[in-house]
Amino acid sequence: MIQSLHRQSSIFFIFLFIFVALSWANESDEPTIVDSLKRPELVALRLTNSIILDGKLDEPEWHRAGITNFIQKDPNQGQASSEKTEVWVAYDDAALYVAARLYDKPDSIVSRIGRRDAMMNADWFYFAIDSYNDKRTGFYFGVYPSGSIVDGTLSNDSWDDDSWDGVWDAATNVDEKGWTVEMKIPYSQLRFPKQDEYVWGVNFGRMIERKQEESYFVMVPKGESGWVSRFASLNGIKNINPPTRVEILPYAVSSMKLTNQFSDGDPFNKGTMFKSNFGADMKLGLGSNLTLNATLNPDFGQVEVDPAVVNLTQFETFFQEKRPFFIEGSSFFDFGYGGANNNMGFNWGGPDFFYSRRIGRSPSGSEQHSGYVERPSNTTILGAGKISGKLSDNFAIGGLVALTEREYSKIDDGAGNRFDDVVEPLASYSVVRGLNEFNQGKQAIGFLATGTRRDLNESYLENSFNKGAYAFGVDGWTNLDSTQTWVVTGWGAATRVEGSRERILALQEAPAHYFQRPDADHLDIDSNATNMTGYASRIAVNKQQGNIRFNSAIGIISPGFETNDLGFLFRTDQINWHLSTGYNWYEPDGFFRRKGFQIATYRNFDFDGNRFGEGYFLFFNVAFMNYWSMNGNVYYNIGNLDNRLTRGGPWMMTMNRVGGWFGVGSDSREKVVGYLNFDGGRSESGAFDYSFSPEIEIKASSNMSVTLSPSYMRSVTMAQYIQTVADGWADKTFGNRYVFSQIDQHELSGNIRLDWTFTPKLSLQLFLQPLVSAVSYSNFKELKEPRTFSFNEYGVDNSSTIADSTTYYRVDPDGNGAAATFDIGKPDFNFKSLRGNAVLRWEYLPGSTLYFVWTRSGSRYENRGNFEVGKDFGDLVSNPDHEDVFLIKLAYWITP
Repeated sequence: MIQSLHRQSSIFFIFLFIFVALSWANESDEPTIVDSLKRPELVALRLTNSIILDGKLDEPEWHRAGITNFIQKDPNQGQASSEKTEVWVAYDDAALYVAARLYDKPDSIVSRIGRRDAMMNADWFYFAIDSYNDKRTGFYFGVYPSGSIVDGTLSNDSWDDDSWDGVWDAATNVDEKGWTVEMKIPYSQLRFPKQDEYVWGVNFGRMIERKQEESYFVMVPKGESGWVSRFASLNGIKNINPPTRVEILPYAVSSMKLTNQFSDGDPFNKGTMFKSNFGADMKLGLGSNLTLNATLNPDFGQVEVDPAVVNLTQFETFFQEKRPFFIEGSSFFDFGYGGANNNMGFNWGGPDFFYSRRIGRSPSGSEQHSGYVERPSNTTILGAGKISGKLSDNFAIGGLVALTEREYSKIDDGAGNRFDDVVEPLASYSVVRGLNEFNQGKQAIGFLATGTRRDLNESYLENSFNKGAYAFGVDGWTNLDSTQTWVVTGWGAATRVEGSRERILALQEAPAHYFQRPDADHLDIDSNATNMTGYASRIAVNKQQGNIRFNSAIGIISPGFETNDLGFLFRTDQINWHLSTGYNWYEPDGFFRRKGFQIATYRNFDFDGNRFGEGYFLFFNVAFMNYWSMNGNVYYNIGNLDNRLTRGGPWMMTMNRVGGWFGVGSDSREKVVGYLNFDGGRSESGAFDYSFSPEIEIKASSNMSVTLSPSYMRSVTMAQYIQTVADGWADKTFGNRYVFSQIDQHELSGNIRLDWTFTPKLSLQLFLQPLVSAVSYSNFKELKEPRTFSFNEYGVDNSSTIADSTTYYRVDPDGNGAAATFDIGKPDFNFKSLRGNAVLRWEYLPGSTLYFVWTRSGSRYENRGNFEVGKDFGDLVSNPDHEDVFLIKLAYWITP
């Protein structure tokens, strides 16, 4: 096995060397990065009069000559914008002002009203600023003709993040010449150190929707990298001071929960519950470069509900973060792939070191008593704080700490006895991130450290929770050439988890580790251990620009590596590498507006040299001249060993599989926009799956859109794990019988969204997700031998029998043999869920918001596996088991 691993790795490095050498030899054809000294320049005008922010450009400051030389990126790259754009920049002691006249025919302007940060198919104007002038980071501000706005932050030269919501103002106006915009951006919303005279990087952009024309003052050609580093220099700003930055956002919330999921005699649940809460968010500038964000007793009742998921694997489902405090600025804590504009992974279960959903999660402990139970749905966050900013021009720092409450389930045994059982201990979470960039971002080195501590004040908690968990990693990147065409990124990290002997033993046997695998010669269970340590690392090379694309990486995760206390990890004991290359055509050819393809291959090995993954991919994407698009891929996965299918048992073989997906989308400028996606695959075992997912967006008016996204999926699996039965007579499978079944799953779901925006500051959003999933189990069997895809089917092979009862199957695995009988509970199920919420949001003052929220959740579970669309959706609509929450939240922004 080790020889095979060495041979595969040698092939990987040989191909990598050949491709890099050939591409480097052709480097004269590649684009080059514009030297920062040659950046365009413009001058800001000092205001002598106040600006009335009405979008009409009546002030004399907007009557002087502005900048006008905008260049198209699409559809005709390099050509002048088809419509004139003129931009001015001015400033006073408190704010930066940007004004623009966007010439056009008034009746040709595409204007839509949307909530804040909505990405709409409409005309827009864009302003970006690098106020640190570090050529790596910045802020962006966008305005639609309707006055709707978007904003966010820029990092890693070309990454954008719309989670930041600044407090700034804009006004627009449509007249006979086109449309105009005025922006006022207070210095309190920017970050910059005190200087006598300031030089900031800036850029401006414009979208003409009906022409799909995107143009910029500084246009970065397609196929080239960089964004902030290309910005123009804004000069002339003098005699201003970074302001004191203090923002306080107190809030009050009141909610009512109505449910009929309660029993007579339940002392905790009578069907109606009321709750009130108070808290506050705060932002405090620590000097001119650092910002402290804090939240006390936060409430996130206004965020969208998580979708319902049917998970038949042993691995945890990953849900996206939706809570504003944790979303804002979260990109700074990304680790391991900065410096590159592409981060690929093929069958690479890379770890996340910071998964903020761990903070305030649903309690995971178990009650110690039985009876009527009042169990908290989430862990209370007592407080959290973030600090971020720069200690110098090149060194950025960030940190987060959070403290969560000890949570209790209240139990009434029905005999007059009450108990308070701890189901989530008091816990603290901390993350620290630092990044030092050199040579204008061409090289960097950084670190990330995380820590979790829990107060296990009850002995029964020691078997369920880690007492402490820590991770530390170092990452960085370096460009390999002067044109910044090639970059190498990498990271390495180590982890340590502490707990009782029982807890560490359970962790060793958990799905992410499976130390107990009987044929894993390189692993040993240590039942006396009170800690577990591990390491992981990855290095990647990426080609940043040009028509030819290339990305390759090799990574390792040791068996004892663990980040799930504050991160997310589903697999260890792996060595993975991939190679990927492709070619993009960016210029229209009369039929295609652009097109490209990519090929890739990967391998996976464990630390004993066993190969458990090998696959090949072909991806393609095209955009037609009529603005329709099409993309997809085909893949071929070689049959390999798999050490997860038996859930801690021996290796099992998988079969060759071929599949792919295909999608086509219509012109986004139309009032009705559609997208159709189909994917599927088939294995030589006879297993197959396919899904059909259309999506349609109906732009009912300039301020209303409805999106319908139904999806149907069918999956037939020939070997779904059921259970493990200890039996000393099963000597071929190490004294256990690994029971499997064929399953047939049908799932029909849909996402329904309504976005209705009355004004840029008043909007209504509605989201509904119905889901029906039915799974039937048949052909029960057991693994015949390790490292095979061979089975003994009960009732067919080895004189075995299987008897059907009302709620279970009774199995005799060897007929008249010595093996004992055992039972299999009937696993067929039919699950129905309806989730949704409606959020009315009103920004009644700058930074101050009022929310009215309704949330509905309901589900039904039945022990049947048949899928009957009419009956199932009828039951879904009439389902009496549901919960409704009505909530009002008022937040008021205070600043000196």
